[in-house]
Amino acid sequence: MREFHSWVKYRNRRGSLHIGMRVERAAALLASILANQARDPQRRPQPFTPDDFTPHADRDPVNLEQAIEDWS
Repeated sequence: MREFHSWVKYRNRRGSLHIGMRVERAAALLASILANQARDPQRRPQPFTPDDFTPHADRDPVNLEQAIEDWS
């Protein structure tokens, strides 16, 4: 049980051990940098984040009101 807790602590600090997810996260960071360089502040005032480019990342569920606000 002690080893499990140390792995949980490691994963919370360093992220997933899954190589595909680590590569996706690195590519998302580059994509967000490039997208922010080409971003029109008039059309999109908030900057892009790596989370915008990681479709397989774990995210908190979105409630209906937040989805309507974000997607409208």
